[in-house]
Amino acid sequence: MPLLEAPSWLNSGDTAWQMTAATLVGFMSIPGLAVLYGGVMQKRWSINSMMLTFGAFAIVLVVWVLYAFKMGFGTPFHGLASSGFLGNFIGKPGPVLSPSELQSQSNIPLLGSQAFPESALVYFQFVFAAITPILMLGSVLGRINFKAWIPFVALWITFVYAVNAFLLWGGGFFGAHGALDFSGGYVIHLSSGVSGFVAAWVIGPRLQRDREIDAPNNVAMVAVGAGLLWIGWNGFNGGDPYASNMSAAAAVLNTNLCTAVAFLVWVACDYITHRKPSLLGGVNGMITGLVAITPAAGYVNGWGAIALGVIASVLVYVSINYLSRVRPFRNVDDTLGVVYTHGFAGLAGGLLTGVFADGAMALSYEKTKHGLVAFGSANGVVHGSFTLLKWQLFAGMWVIVWSGVVTFILLKLVGLFVPLRMSQENMEIGDTAEHGHEVYPSDVPSLGFPNGIPVPAEEKAGV
Repeated sequence: MPLLEAPSWLNSGDTAWQMTAATLVGFMSIPGLAVLYGGVMQKRWSINSMMLTFGAFAIVLVVWVLYAFKMGFGTPFHGLASSGFLGNFIGKPGPVLSPSELQSQSNIPLLGSQAFPESALVYFQFVFAAITPILMLGSVLGRINFKAWIPFVALWITFVYAVNAFLLWGGGFFGAHGALDFSGGYVIHLSSGVSGFVAAWVIGPRLQRDREIDAPNNVAMVAVGAGLLWIGWNGFNGGDPYASNMSAAAAVLNTNLCTAVAFLVWVACDYITHRKPSLLGGVNGMITGLVAITPAAGYVNGWGAIALGVIASVLVYVSINYLSRVRPFRNVDDTLGVVYTHGFAGLAGGLLTGVFADGAMALSYEKTKHGLVAFGSANGVVHGSFTLLKWQLFAGMWVIVWSGVVTFILLKLVGLFVPLRMSQENMEIGDTAEHGHEVYPSDVPSLGFPNGIPVPAEEKAGV
């Protein structure tokens, strides 16, 4: 069989990096968050937490290729209005399944044609879409009904995620006016934090005993899941320049630098407030750093990355330990504090991008008669401009309001057909009632072995 030659527009290095970065991001959900959730929850909720994660990952992929990708990154739906905000609100839905679509050159409205095929872009953007409701899931673990979760995720990706993605990334209103979100501080983290908080409020709290005894069943699983998140984030932020270039390398370094600083600042805050530094607390600091740098990774220099790590870590530390004691936060059972580590950190990172963005951080180079000219991000406040901060604020406020209101409506809609909350009986029992087994089987005879001991085949046959 003859070899298939690559078209002239395809760059094999960029294509390979895009697929590798996407795979790293996929690992953050499966198994990263699945393992982290399975370890951080009580034993009787471990299987349920992992099943909800796998279910979301699967349903998002189906929805994504059938119509949602083009809603976020396709042709603007100008039928809504001829111009202005509504005309740049959403893309026309449609499938990406034909050979011509999967093997054609990818194109992003704000950035133009890329050096890898459309299928690589579809998959790369899918893993971003998939992780968003999985992050939101952390707010409602321990009581959400699995049967309601699947349709809710499909609707949420359609009416919340795709809209935010188009407005900021796909050529929509905020992106066209200069708002920046390098890898999803707003589109992913702020929206998941807000939506998770609303979902926790609508569905109601866990059982009182679950809230009182809120201890992980396997801290080693938490460490493994957190480690997969940290390293996987190299693809999360490193893949968003859409090329294997200097911007990707800078984004990876900034990501790790901000995260390391945020982790250390969190530990320092524990000592300052006379607490013992715990692994769970350190993981919160790590996640805060990863989230805060996400909207800024390729736009700030190294000093900016350090500043983001310090500011975001202190902000989220204070929020979790003190703001959580006042209304409305104390009245909502956000199981894993997603509104703080993702909502607050995502908003802080987006606004701080407007403060620390450095226009000298090159995203691309273009040949001119004067040689190579670098094209970078806009300048933030510390580099002389307030314009970016203004649009960062507008975009952040939009994501908060849209995500919160539409999430509320979708939950009420799904609740008309399927109970949002797990039955009281199943909540009392946990995994065994919901899924038929538990994470560490203690009743071995239930596996079909008398007295818990496997019977040799010879004995079964009467030999």
